[in-house]
Amino acid sequence: MTRPRRDPDLVRSYVRTGGRSRPSRELDLVTIVVAAGSNLPQGARPEARRVREVCNNGALSLAEIAAYLDLPPSVVKIVVSDLLDHECLAIPVPTNVPHLAILKEVLDGLRALPA
Repeated sequence: MTRPRRDPDLVRSYVRTGGRSRPSRELDLVTIVVAAGSNLPQGARPEARRVREVCNNGALSLAEIAAYLDLPPSVVKIVVSDLLDHECLAIPVPTNVPHLAILKEVLDGLRALPA
């Protein structure tokens, strides 16, 4: 038996974000975040706690967080932005970035393929 999905309008988005409608930074749904630091800010909202908890399991995109927590993506962007500002989450930086020359060679090779 499947559990019925709860009504997403039960708690309005502006309540979940403390009345804010925009994040403090530009984030995409494909932005990857990981847990960082150890403490949530004093008085953190339940959504922030839930986001941090799900991120403790590894790197996730904002879209994945929204899906796991059944939250609107707009709310997740604002909550994640707050957690990034408080250094409770971090955006990982790739350690192995290919050289520009290699990327240009790959692009030239792709362009040379017959259509």
